[in-house]
Amino acid sequence: MHFLEHKIPPPIVALACAALAWVAGAWWPLWPLPEALRLPLALPCALLGLALDGWSLWNFRRQRTTANPLAPGRASAVVQSGPYCFTRNPMYLGLALLLLALCLWRGQPLGLVALVLFVAYITRFQIQPEERALLAKFGAPYADYLRRVRRWL
Repeated sequence: MHFLEHKIPPPIVALACAALAWVAGAWWPLWPLPEALRLPLALPCALLGLALDGWSLWNFRRQRTTANPLAPGRASAVVQSGPYCFTRNPMYLGLALLLLALCLWRGQPLGLVALVLFVAYITRFQIQPEERALLAKFGAPYADYLRRVRRWL
């Protein structure tokens, strides 16, 4: 299934999973989350996801390297500052938090299946191929980074 590697931009994958979460909650409304908990749980997740994505992009721009997830071979640096100190993939983590926020706001736990699918797809078809490309390009320093910092959290 290598043909899917680096083919679909991660924000598009996230949007497709968001649509799936929305539909799952509408068609199979099981175990609804109480209305009073939805916004207080969803809002911090959404804000954290947006902040993490913004902070990550800012670090990429500061290092003057590409943020294009479909072309990891064009990277000119391995960003290890800011959120990259505690997760190798803060932009994908930010998208996952936004999906979690959607599921919480909708109040339908069944939508969390879409979040699991997002994490699985991004790990297999985006992150693992990125890691191979960056390891080939940056060698030992990147291998050391892989050992020190977790993939997600």
